[in-house]
Amino acid sequence: MNIIVCIKQVPGTAQVEIDEKTGVLKRDGVPAKMNPFDLFAIESAMRLKEKFGGRVTALTMGPPQAEKVLREAFMMGVDEAYLLSDRKFGGADVLATSYTISQGIRKIGGYDLIICGKQTTDGDTAQVGAELAEFLGIPHLTGVTALLDLAGGKLKVEAEIPLHVVELQIALPCLITVEKGIFEPRLPSYRRKLATADRKITCLTLADLEDTNEKHYGLNGSPTQVQRIFPPAAKAEKEIWNGGNAESADRLYALLKDKRFLTELR
Repeated sequence: MNIIVCIKQVPGTAQVEIDEKTGVLKRDGVPAKMNPFDLFAIESAMRLKEKFGGRVTALTMGPPQAEKVLREAFMMGVDEAYLLSDRKFGGADVLATSYTISQGIRKIGGYDLIICGKQTTDGDTAQVGAELAEFLGIPHLTGVTALLDLAGGKLKVEAEIPLHVVELQIALPCLITVEKGIFEPRLPSYRRKLATADRKITCLTLADLEDTNEKHYGLNGSPTQVQRIFPPAAKAEKEIWNGGNAESADRLYALLKDKRFLTELR
């Protein structure tokens, strides 16, 4: 089977500045790494490849330096890699991002399964996977915690829904998003790093896509924009209480009530 794994390069630090005009993260000069949730997506793809055969292709959208995470994917065993990179893609919200990636996947073609991590650590929306599947017109499942079987053109999985864990079956081609912990991600191999140092990464720009209308991409294609982003205020105030359980409980209750975190029912 042919699997496409969607990955992303995210800031490697919480100290990231925001462009006040566009509400977009300033990524230039900021340490970067592969989105941690995507490591589980790559591992899931590799496990399926090792059991059923096929090829694994990694796809990312970002600036030219995002090639680094594709090189890391090669070191984990991925066979091919594509980079969606064009200034016209910049500033995209989740909808424009999903549409751009869907256009990239249409260009690649020939897939049976698309795997995404649960979410990214820079946006935390967990929306791109589902929106991507909708743009491609394929079924999808989110919250996958185990891959159980693949037979008859259908993938059987275990997934989490509120208050329950269920077994579900989905027909190929399809998209799944996997949870953290589905597998223990393998470490990048130094031998693979040497062996894939010259392996080609295909770069796709707007001109390579089926839809070349600039209004559908980046800020132009984003119906939502961030109004304000700010770090949470840090409070250094603290108190240390000594005493028994009952006394401490009474003091805590009095404090919470005084701060209006608690109200008495009448």
